[in-house]
Amino acid sequence: MDVLALEAKNVNGAEPEKKAASRPRPKPPKKPKRIVYFEVEIVDVKTKEKLLLLDKVEPTATVLDIKALFHKSYPKWHPARQSLRLDPKAKSLRDEEVLQTLPVGTTASFYFSDLGPQLTWGTVFLAECLGPLLIYLMFYFRLPFIYAPKYDFTSSKHWVVHSACICHSFHYIKRVLETLFVHRISHGTMPLRNIFKNCGYYWCVAAWMAYHINHPLYTTPCKCNSLLFTLVAIPSSASPLSTVYGQQQVNVGLYMFWVCQIGNFSIHVALRNLKPPGSKVKKIPYPTKNPFTWIFWLVSCPNYTYELGSWIGFSVMTQCVPVALFTVVALVQMSVWARGKHRGYLKEFKDYPTLRSSMLPFIL
Repeated sequence: MDVLALEAKNVNGAEPEKKAASRPRPKPPKKPKRIVYFEVEIVDVKTKEKLLLLDKVEPTATVLDIKALFHKSYPKWHPARQSLRLDPKAKSLRDEEVLQTLPVGTTASFYFSDLGPQLTWGTVFLAECLGPLLIYLMFYFRLPFIYAPKYDFTSSKHWVVHSACICHSFHYIKRVLETLFVHRISHGTMPLRNIFKNCGYYWCVAAWMAYHINHPLYTTPCKCNSLLFTLVAIPSSASPLSTVYGQQQVNVGLYMFWVCQIGNFSIHVALRNLKPPGSKVKKIPYPTKNPFTWIFWLVSCPNYTYELGSWIGFSVMTQCVPVALFTVVALVQMSVWARGKHRGYLKEFKDYPTLRSSMLPFIL
């Protein structure tokens, strides 16, 4: 009887109804999220005139996207020469900043100012480096109208003059190659007017140094008082040791220059390998297997440390006042840049090594 009752239950469909009831119900389709578009107006920072009103701007649009839309209406203002701010006295917004993350409502006002004609930073770096390279060689080969006519196209008899030319040329050739193949320049462009200021300084200093080092009457540390004998006021002719110590001074400066040049290049390669191409994620630089990068344990900007060391070595080797003055100015300028980068590291990374100085270990 129990078997017949069970068969009757299955025939009546009770079990299929239980299985049907256990099946999950299909989920209703999700409603598309509502996109809140922004209304962006661009105002001239000087005249306060409304230049453009952009309607239905997506919240994920970047500042660069807004510049591109503005460029369509005003073709004369390329995105590279546009400066957009949220306040007339505030800093310019970065191109990668997203509209919805800015402290604005659905109606945003951007203040526009024209930065003027622009040049890429790579072009500026090349102009800064090629100028000193060619100018120095003009003095080294003693082209006409530089020194007295009897010295035209003559060669110096001092080997330190030839070494100085090799070192100076190598430094700027290295910088040109690094600009082309090593550096990943984060800044896009700079105002055209700045190239005259930057190039004018580097070119004039190079001419000033080259004029004295390659002068026909130039005397080397081997022939004049070395640094040691200058301090004790002993004439170079008074002791044959002046030539010996002068030669040692040249050698020390020469070795210091080349060591620092290798170190500077090593740091640039390490910084390049810190992040992949196209990535804007910043990372803390750490030493690599290259011993020249171990200075990262002590300073934040060792590229400036090695750069300063190179010019100190060049000053010691040539014992030339213009070179020494250029080195002092370079120390001041690079210390400003290094301090700015060091403060940026401390602000961005909470776990940044506290032992590091900005440029000179335990000093600066």
